[in-house]
Amino acid sequence: MSSLQRLFAVFLIILNAGVLPAAEYTFDLSEIEKKPYGFGGFLEFRPVLFGLDREAAFYRIRYFDQEQESIRDDYNLGLRLEGSYEKGATGLFFKSDALLNYTDDDWSDDFKVLEGYLALKPANGFSLNAGKRVLLWGKGYAFNPVAFVSRPKDADDPNEALEGYYVIDADFIKSYDGLLKTLAFTPVLLPVTDDINDDFGRADHLNFAAKLYLLFWDTDLDFMVFTGSSRTTRYGFDFSRNIGTNFEVHGEAAWVIDFQEKFIDNQGRLTTETADVLQALFGIRYLTANDVTCIIEYYHNGGGIGVDDAENFYKFVDRAYDRYLAAADSSQLFRAAQLSRGTLAAARPMRDYMYFRASIKEPFDLLYFTPAFTSIVNLNDRSLSLTPELAYTPITNLDLRLRCAFLAGAPQTEFGEKQNNYRLELRVRYYF
Repeated sequence: MSSLQRLFAVFLIILNAGVLPAAEYTFDLSEIEKKPYGFGGFLEFRPVLFGLDREAAFYRIRYFDQEQESIRDDYNLGLRLEGSYEKGATGLFFKSDALLNYTDDDWSDDFKVLEGYLALKPANGFSLNAGKRVLLWGKGYAFNPVAFVSRPKDADDPNEALEGYYVIDADFIKSYDGLLKTLAFTPVLLPVTDDINDDFGRADHLNFAAKLYLLFWDTDLDFMVFTGSSRTTRYGFDFSRNIGTNFEVHGEAAWVIDFQEKFIDNQGRLTTETADVLQALFGIRYLTANDVTCIIEYYHNGGGIGVDDAENFYKFVDRAYDRYLAAADSSQLFRAAQLSRGTLAAARPMRDYMYFRASIKEPFDLLYFTPAFTSIVNLNDRSLSLTPELAYTPITNLDLRLRCAFLAGAPQTEFGEKQNNYRLELRVRYYF
């Protein structure tokens, strides 16, 4: 049985679990009383099949000296644990992931604390938090240029939980009558050392960020700033407004000072120039009368790699691979791998993208079934990804999702030079 057949067999076996009878429902008043503690999480099984593109630049960089089948399979086991304890004005919260992965005939494991912090609410309208936290700044669904103190979302799966940074932050909130309904101020301290937030930027610095929130004229508005020596100073603004009960518009803009723009010449040499750049987003969310939710976002990455620079990189990889075939010299391929880090290997590395997602809730009266379709288009080189998916909850606490991402693009384009032609994934989650 092939890897593809095994994956579908697992999906069909789990799908049949939906025919199990539902448990008898009982009502207990004590179940709705708020408890001081909470605990939960999920177990996950996630097999993935990759259709490899042997002619692509990133395939050649990774597998130039290895024999690979056209399909590669990965198997992932995950355990998410999260909990809380609240007593009076004090709360403790944590979220962690334990992961076990099998790929390329090798096992690996990883454990990370996504969040773990202490929260204090000594007075109405004031709270103080300290620890590892995810601060979700920005109104974008797939991209957040103003998320100055957060890790970037995965645009292919933006609802997935993020890992936080160690911060101290506070919230001051006040309500009013009139056009201004709410005002909130959030200051944030973010230290960076060799042991704390070491992947955020330059070490041995204390950084400061702040957000001012206004609910003004039925519009959500945020003004942000980040300053410190770990990263350059940046200013941000976002908004969100409901035009109607089923139509919302949102946007973000970030002005990044002294950004290091990167350029690649036709010899594969990397140079940088310091400039102030704009990163911006504009999007809409629309719900149709038949329960189709549509999200469209345009994202501009002012510090991204240009089309000419990307083409120079891909041509350099082609020459490096030809050199390896002719003289068994892999030095240029190793140089290309190093060059790709922080440039074309980064997520959404170029300058202009369009994101589209449509999902329909329970079509044809199929309960607990949600099909969806997502596409990300690189507007600079006209390459794109297409991802249909099926989500189903056959029984309480069991979620199934089957999705396949197809990558399309001409040679020397972002999605055309990815390691894979397609990616087929089954995700099984049991919540407890």
